Amino acid sequence: MSSLAELAEQLQPELARQVFTHSSWASARTLSYERLEFLGDSVLSICISTGIYRRYPDYNEGELAKVRAYVVSRYTCAKVGASLGLARKLAESAEAAEVASLASLADNANVLAAVLEALIGALYLQFGLESIMDAVIAAFDEHIAYAASEHEDYKTVLQEYVAKSSQEVFYEIVAAEGPPHARTFTSQVSLAGKVLGQGTGRTKKVSQQEAAKEALNVLRAQEAAN
Repeated sequence: MSSLAELAEQLQPELARQVFTHSSWASARTLSYERLEFLGDSVLSICISTGIYRRYPDYNEGELAKVRAYVVSRYTCAKVGASLGLARKLAESAEAAEVASLASLADNANVLAAVLEALIGALYLQFGLESIMDAVIAAFDEHIAYAASEHEDYKTVLQEYVAKSSQEVFYEIVAAEGPPHARTFTSQVSLAGKVLGQGTGRTKKVSQQEAAKEALNVLRAQEAAN
């Protein structure tokens, strides 16, 4: 079985060019990776859905959906894209198009995730679903395993934890630092007006998850002490 990286090296030049063309330097948006991203998003979803459906026969619909949501998230797609060296290829494409000043887009997690989805869309067009499915699943393998065994949706767990007291948690973005392509967000989560946790991440969602995780640790420690 060819890996996703090996398949990418076999892409037809025209498709490869489109995968690594950002809309800001394309002569028309339809010539950028955006259309392939649209297609790749659906292809990725069916590949991962099929993979986890086969791998976890005892999981119910909700459990399968939870694993898939983490695996196909922008955060995970960006990590897989980075592991495949897509940032470097995007930067090279920017330089080839004489827009070197925009090469920093390659450091943007959302852009990197979009390029990965565009790559998957292009591979689907060239090779077909059956020929790329195993390679897509293999590229996300460690993230599937993590989502199934370790990952918690801390925001949901926290809300369920405090539901018995009829209270609601409140999230607030308290800081946003760094350039637009490499933003870092800091969130706080409060309960009954008291800050219980703070978290930092490259996206608002990740920072909120980290804040919720810290809040859960505080509440569980308090419960254990009583």
